[in-house]
Amino acid sequence: MTQSPRYTPLVQSLPATVPFVGPETAERASGHHFTARLGANENAFGPSPRAIAAMAAAAQDVWMYGDPENHDLRGALAAHHGVTPDHIVVGEGIDGLLGYLVRLVVEPGDAVVTSDGAYPTFNFHVAGFGGVLHKEPYIGNHEDPEALLARAAEVQPKLLYVANPDNPMGSHHPGTVIADMAARLPEGVLMVLDEAYIDLAPPGTEARIDADDPRVIRFRTFSKGYGMAGLRVGYAIAAPGLVSAFNKVRNHFGMGRIAQAGALAALADQDWLAHVQNEVATSRDRLTVIAHDNGLTPLPSATNFVTIDCGANGDFARAVVRELAARGIFIRMPFVAPHDRCIRVSCGPAALMDKFAAALPKALAAARG
Repeated sequence: MTQSPRYTPLVQSLPATVPFVGPETAERASGHHFTARLGANENAFGPSPRAIAAMAAAAQDVWMYGDPENHDLRGALAAHHGVTPDHIVVGEGIDGLLGYLVRLVVEPGDAVVTSDGAYPTFNFHVAGFGGVLHKEPYIGNHEDPEALLARAAEVQPKLLYVANPDNPMGSHHPGTVIADMAARLPEGVLMVLDEAYIDLAPPGTEARIDADDPRVIRFRTFSKGYGMAGLRVGYAIAAPGLVSAFNKVRNHFGMGRIAQAGALAALADQDWLAHVQNEVATSRDRLTVIAHDNGLTPLPSATNFVTIDCGANGDFARAVVRELAARGIFIRMPFVAPHDRCIRVSCGPAALMDKFAAALPKALAAARG
C-alpha cells in the first residue's frame, strides 16, 4: 500500500522551492562545465594556508564528532569581537542560523519585515514556519531604513531583517545608520542584522551595537572574506539570553570537527584576510573597468561582487546571464524589478576576470540580437 507522510497543512500549502539554482545543477542541465564560476559570491582567492593545514590535520580525527559546544571556536570568536563566549552561537552557515532564529520566534501568522528583493533564503525560512512577510522596496540601490522602521511600527513584527552590506546590490549604509535603526526599533522587534560581507566592506560600515543589546542579533560567516563557503560555518553575536535559546533547537552536532578546526585557524590568520581584502579590491576595480568598456554601469560595491546595470530590463539581463552561461561563465542577477535590470558578478583572480572580459561582449551582442 502506498502512503504519503502526514505533512502539516502549512507544509502542504508551500511550493517546493530552490532559492538558488547551483552551478552544478546548471552544468548537469547543459552538459558542460563552467570555466569561470562567478555567480555564488564565493571567495575564489581561497582560505588561509594555515586553515588548510589545520583541516588536513583534523581529518585524521574525522571519525569523531565535533565538539557540540564549539567551545574553542566560540572562545576565539568572543576574543576577536571583545565579547564573552555566551554572546556567540555557531552554526551551519548564516542560512542555518537564520532557520533556527525563525523557528525560535515565528509562529503562523506572525509578521516579519524585510526589503523586497533582499536575501531570499531568509524569506523561505519565514514562509516555512508560517510567518507573514511585509516587504518594503529599496530606495535606489539601497535598503531603506526609514521605510523598514515605518513598516515595523505599523505591523509590529517579530523580526526586522536588514543586510549591511547588501546582497544582491552590493550597496551599504554607514554603521551609524544601522546603529540608529537599532535605537529606534519598536518595542518587541528583533533586528536581524546580516553582516555576511562585513569583512570586505570599507571602514565605518560596521555598526557600533552593544552585544548585550537584546534588540539586535548580528550574523557573520566564514564563507566570504575567509574563503570557506564549502564548510558552512556561520556565527551570530547576540545577548546571552538569545544565544542560550538557540540551544533549544540547534543541531548540536551540526558543526563537524574539520569545519571547527578550519574556522579556528582562519580566524587566527588575519594577515590572510588582509591579503584577500586587497585582492577583492583589485578585482572590483577590474570588474568596474570591464563594465565601462562594454557600455554598462557598475554599481559601487562594499562586497566581493559587483552588480552591473545592463541599462535595459529584466528580460535583457536574463538573456545576458543565459548567453554568458552558454560561453562557460556562471553569474547571477537580482530577482526583483527594477534591480533585475542588473547582473551580479563575483570577484576573482585575474584569470577568471579575463575569461569574463572575453565572453561579455559576445554575450551582450547575442542578447541584443
